[in-house]
Amino acid sequence: MEHKEVNSWLVFKRLLGYVKEFKLGLVAAIIAMIGYAVVDTAFIYSIKPLMDKGLTGQSPEILTFMPIFVILIIAARGVVAFVSSYCMSWVGTHVVMKLQRELFSHLIALPISFFDKTNTGDLLSKITYDANQVTSASTKALIKIFRDGATIIALVGLMFIQSWQLSLVFFLVAPIVGIAISVVSKRFRKISKNLQDAMGSVTTASEQMLKGHKEVLMFGGQKVENEKFNQVSNSVRSQNMKMASAQAISTPVVQTLASFALAFILFLATKPSIINDLTPGTFIVIISSMMALMKPLKVITEVVGDIQRGIAASVSLFKVLDTTSALDSGTKVIKRAKGDIELKNIVFTYPTTEKPALNNISFKVKAGETFALVGRSGSGKSTIANLLTRFYDIDSGVITIDGVNIQEYTLASLRDQVAIVSQSVHLFNDTIANNIAYASDGKFTREDIIKVSETANAMEFIKQFPNGLDTVIGENGALLSGGQRQRLAIARALLRDAPILILDEATSALDSESERHIQAALDILQKDRTSIVIAHRLSTIEHADQILVIDDGSVVERGTHAELIEKKAIYHSLSKIQASGEL
Repeated sequence: MEHKEVNSWLVFKRLLGYVKEFKLGLVAAIIAMIGYAVVDTAFIYSIKPLMDKGLTGQSPEILTFMPIFVILIIAARGVVAFVSSYCMSWVGTHVVMKLQRELFSHLIALPISFFDKTNTGDLLSKITYDANQVTSASTKALIKIFRDGATIIALVGLMFIQSWQLSLVFFLVAPIVGIAISVVSKRFRKISKNLQDAMGSVTTASEQMLKGHKEVLMFGGQKVENEKFNQVSNSVRSQNMKMASAQAISTPVVQTLASFALAFILFLATKPSIINDLTPGTFIVIISSMMALMKPLKVITEVVGDIQRGIAASVSLFKVLDTTSALDSGTKVIKRAKGDIELKNIVFTYPTTEKPALNNISFKVKAGETFALVGRSGSGKSTIANLLTRFYDIDSGVITIDGVNIQEYTLASLRDQVAIVSQSVHLFNDTIANNIAYASDGKFTREDIIKVSETANAMEFIKQFPNGLDTVIGENGALLSGGQRQRLAIARALLRDAPILILDEATSALDSESERHIQAALDILQKDRTSIVIAHRLSTIEHADQILVIDDGSVVERGTHAELIEKKAIYHSLSKIQASGEL
């Protein structure tokens, strides 16, 4: 239990580190909140001269001044309340923005293996819901702690000045209130953690339905998806109700404890030894202070919920932020590689599996050669492409480009040498031009984009759109066909002009007419480049300089098309099967 409390403090301390950057706003807010407590206490204290001197006729001018004093004190209260709330909101929104930006930047830098094991919906929930929950800890909680904490201190101080004997009762009740808040705190922490998980499930269920909307409609899965969402949304409702009930119970418990103290003071006030030393004004100030303490005590109790929600959200965010980014320890920067590639005794296992995806793979590709990888689905062909770009790091062995271990290159420099065209092209919800020149920082002209679009046989369909290259193509290119998306990917690769090209089954999902267009564009793209072609259709790799047949993560055959046909083994069998299927 103690370990959890320490962890909570460490998390809150780390979160306050984000607040420090905006300390001017924080200091202004704290000063205003202390001013709020002083104003409230001054208002209660004003009852004493009103009762003892104003109403008794000793100082009638007090009655004249009192209406002006009330207007001034309420106006001052309004000003300091506005300043404190505005400044803390300013701090809070900046903290959330900083956290969201840091989280987004960190996610971009994480290795592919992280996303293999993590649900996208959970990550979206962290960026949106969890980051905003932190506002409760960094703003609302701090407002309540400083403003209402200062009010409690000021009111207790006022009570002691008026009658320290009666005020001692407060310290008899304070430890009991503290214990009650501690118990409530643990309950809030548990509920807050469950609420984070439930919100992640809502995001995941929504995302899966939206991404798979066509499949849902096609298979009549509306009922299934509705039931899934009903379950997760009910889980969120249930956790919210637990949170609400914990808050609803905690407040009257604390106020009831405080009322015992108030009742005890009223009882003591009847004793002659005490009442003889009290003026009516002093007694009413003490009673008013005790009554006024009810609200800040309630608020301080509620702040536990805000802090625990913020801490639960912070733990969730910090867990991702503490995940190790993709290892980028290389220092060599290469402007343009020749294109010599070699894999020596490569062994690689995906983080989510135990069996190696590649087992002792070795081959060489000379600059400018076309090298083909053939095999069944799941044999390990695409894995090789992922290793060349260091989306994953190998278990053992060495991969070199131009004789240098790829781990010695910086990641940015290494990936600048490679262009990939795969069967699953990802396009952004942006214009065609921006998709082709993605992340190029404006170094290409409009003419450059038009030129590569024409070379990739893409301009013929781009011209058909009213806005041409400025057409926004929707999420993942929703407005385009498979062949059109593929041609944009080739145009993007042409514009990148990398010396190494990876074609990952780039034509496998296309019809014959689209394949002819794509193949013609690919032939141009492959000129003067080292090309690694991961092929499904053997007809597309007949002219490759070398072909590797991979099965179950191992090399089973290698040679040219003619040599492998002559061997009459696996490649020959695949060729015959495809030829008979195509007839």
